Amino acid sequence: MVARLLPAMGHSLVKLEASQPGVAAADANSQRILTEIKREAFLQNADFTTPYTSKPGPYPLGSQPLLVTDAQLSLQPSGSLQVVFQEKNGDSAHSCHLNLQAPLLHGLIHLLHQTIAKADWGLSSPLMHEDSASEPFSDTNPAPYKH
Repeated sequence: MVARLLPAMGHSLVKLEASQPGVAAADANSQRILTEIKREAFLQNADFTTPYTSKPGPYPLGSQPLLVTDAQLSLQPSGSLQVVFQEKNGDSAHSCHLNLQAPLLHGLIHLLHQTIAKADWGLSSPLMHEDSASEPFSDTNPAPYKH
């Protein structure tokens, strides 16, 4: 799922960045370069070293983890990317909805790349490399998720 989701997120990020005022470029290559600059700026200020600490609280989806079986991405008019992770199990379905602004999407993509490297899943496709996360899909490799 990550092998298909990550390129779709990168493609959506380029579109999201292009929709920001003052960030649009004349062509797709220039837009990818601008997106890369924004990513680098975000990563320089991001804190990925502080461990996450969880406080006991309510579990809106229940105490069991969500096993994602489906995901949809859709760009919102508000300038965010809505990511819906779903677990479909027979007649029941649970979902988690995230509305991510560009900086959070940069961070999520970065964390997915780190996870891929540490998990050693054997995902070595060019689309799995962080440097190409912003490459759009071609007609021969269409996005499997809604944009």
